[in-house]
Amino acid sequence: MSGYQAAIADGMTVMVKIDGDGQMDPALIPAFIAPIVAGEADYTKGNRFFDLEQLGAMPPLRLFGNAVLSLMCKVSSGYWDLFDPTNGYTALHAATARHLPFAKISRRYFFETDMLFRLNTFSARVIDVPMDARYADEVSNLKISQVATEFLGKHIRNFFKRLFYKYYLRDMSLASIELPLGVLMLMWGTIYGAWHWSQSLSAGVQTPAGTVMVSAMPVLMGIQLILAFLAYDISSVPRRAMHVALLPK
Repeated sequence: MSGYQAAIADGMTVMVKIDGDGQMDPALIPAFIAPIVAGEADYTKGNRFFDLEQLGAMPPLRLFGNAVLSLMCKVSSGYWDLFDPTNGYTALHAATARHLPFAKISRRYFFETDMLFRLNTFSARVIDVPMDARYADEVSNLKISQVATEFLGKHIRNFFKRLFYKYYLRDMSLASIELPLGVLMLMWGTIYGAWHWSQSLSAGVQTPAGTVMVSAMPVLMGIQLILAFLAYDISSVPRRAMHVALLPK
């Protein structure tokens, strides 16, 4: 982040970040900056999962950990079309970077993931750039067991913040109603059904069919509304590069 701020101050246009672990080929830099220069993206990031034939080079534990982290990142960041969120090979347009709250972005291993959440708050377009997984005999400092709880807590925090920013603070849509209504109906139907089921079990009688229906209908409707919200959220992934509109005419 210090590098981003220094590059902005120096008048740079596109900033590329490469980790110093020897796993990222500098020859791929043109592929990372091309979509940004063409006005097709604000931020590009590497994706080591694109070529299935190359995945054999990735250690199994790291492969599994990245798959889990990718799923959590999709939900919390809103970029459902991205994978490999912890990939540190990235490129960013300076006009987009100026809108990032550098003091609030997480440090250490959650940095790249938190960047995606921050970019989504102002609808920046992000795309994956295919790259090979390059691993030798180095030992990774990333311990999945140690960061799992930390990452989960931060993903939950970012998810609810994104919901508030996108569906209630900056805009409202039918999805703004579908999610809370769906959750309430699902919870009410589940609690109502569990209560009457336990009462019938204690009394040694069957639960009346009408009671079962009164419980089942809100549960089914709640699930349908939540799925409708997810469908809307997935279809709302940013598709237009924001830096094009931010640049002076």
